[in-house]
Amino acid sequence: MKILYGVPSEGMGHATRSKVVIEHLMNQKHDVQIVTSGRAFSFLQNHFPDCVHEIEGYHLAYKNAKVSMVKTFFKTLKDAPKKLQINFNQYKNLLQNFSPDLVISDFESFTHFFAKTQKIPLISIDNIQMLNRCKLEIDIPATEKNNFNLAKSITKAKVAGASHYFISSFFEAPIMKNNTSFVPPIIRGEILKSKTSKGNHVLVYQTSTSQNDLITQLQKVKSEQFLVFGFNKAETHANVQLKKFSESEFVKLLADAKAVICNGGYSFISEAVYLHKPICSVPIANQFEQFVNAAYVQKYGFGRHFNQFTADSIKAFLFDLTKFESNLNSYQQNGNKKLFAALDNWIAHNLR
Repeated sequence: MKILYGVPSEGMGHATRSKVVIEHLMNQKHDVQIVTSGRAFSFLQNHFPDCVHEIEGYHLAYKNAKVSMVKTFFKTLKDAPKKLQINFNQYKNLLQNFSPDLVISDFESFTHFFAKTQKIPLISIDNIQMLNRCKLEIDIPATEKNNFNLAKSITKAKVAGASHYFISSFFEAPIMKNNTSFVPPIIRGEILKSKTSKGNHVLVYQTSTSQNDLITQLQKVKSEQFLVFGFNKAETHANVQLKKFSESEFVKLLADAKAVICNGGYSFISEAVYLHKPICSVPIANQFEQFVNAAYVQKYGFGRHFNQFTADSIKAFLFDLTKFESNLNSYQQNGNKKLFAALDNWIAHNLR
């Protein structure tokens, strides 16, 4: 079967998760072609040469560790004409050279448009659709209401009218719409193969490095050793060691960590939950999806959700590690088998 797979470029989590699904589809002898942009294009092209087509994506703009809606809007407006022309040319090329039987989108717009204009069955595989298709069982403070409404509106428009929505998540919420089902988080092979232990260090993973006093706050917790990824430089500041990124070292240090400190990114939190690592999460402001992930970490007792990294909040988190470890021990997941079985079953019953 011919499958067109769309991957957004905002953050690398979409690319690493999609790689897992694409590898499975190829192992099932499907002919998969991929469209994506930015860093995701380079990453996926390296793993699937001759199968990846580059389009132009749209990116969030940040200011002071927050998503800036104004900067994002004007950046999108400025880049739109050029990007639309490039994407239109890629659309024509795909029409001439590839006739997919199915389109799969990981919250990606180009493939959604392609599927709808060509009347091709469409599947959504991502975690974000829960904002539109489920009832969130968390408290949403007044300060997050606008972010929630905006995120829900965007999610509703993205990949609208799919034949089925597979929501990948470490937690579940009541499903409010048809053609929707939950599957466990998509875990990359490097994590599945890793052997876990409880070391003496706390792994810190920062996707937004704009909190200027992060190192200072960590240094105040003198009894702990912090290994920090995200600044992409090698430096030592007393009990805080900054690490340049190496995937193999990152996976090993994650598997051996006593706990993790991070923003609210879905992929990293899912991997930490899978490995039973207590989580201290400070979501990036104005990214409601990250707020939801952090809120459910605290709701499930897997860790703590704070608005800012401070020495006192980190100490409070570390004080309750035993409780978080006990709650995490109840989480069980058999790799990616549930997703693969559900996807294969849907294809078999709807397209064969």
